[in-house]
Amino acid sequence: MYQLEKLQKSDFEEVWTIMEDSFPVDERRTREGQRQVIEEEAYRLYGYRKEGKIAAFFAVWEFESFVFIEHFAVAKEERNGGIGGTLLMQLIKQLEKKVVLEVELPNADIAKRRVAFYERNGFFMNQYDYIQPPMSEEGKAIPLRIMSTPKDLTKQEFEVVRDTLYRRVYKSI
Repeated sequence: MYQLEKLQKSDFEEVWTIMEDSFPVDERRTREGQRQVIEEEAYRLYGYRKEGKIAAFFAVWEFESFVFIEHFAVAKEERNGGIGGTLLMQLIKQLEKKVVLEVELPNADIAKRRVAFYERNGFFMNQYDYIQPPMSEEGKAIPLRIMSTPKDLTKQEFEVVRDTLYRRVYKSI
């Protein structure tokens, strides 16, 4: 049985190593920017440890009506063993709210596999246009899609999610 735990600021370097290895520059903050976001009231890190080391983590924003999974990554040496789906289902159950996340448009094989993974785990692809604002001063805006569980978002729900992310996560409006 995998056990998710709330991570602490002292776990930052281990989380950053996995994040840096798992996400391109435009899909993550700078190291200092990531260190600063840990101070945000709604931001949480959850992780799974294997033999004392963080093997997977979730970076989430817990808002009143939904939870946003900003980053979810499994350490390279732990991938492709089923741990990701198990931990994702555990997190969703633990949070007991609507959960949303961003995915790349399913144009490339890796993006198609990622979308299929989330669909297998109960997420729905929402068809509303969405642009992720830059994650850092050097970063670029990225066209993405919002996936949600336990169901599709209505247009109004999507707009609440989008506006909340832009205001609270990306601080762009």
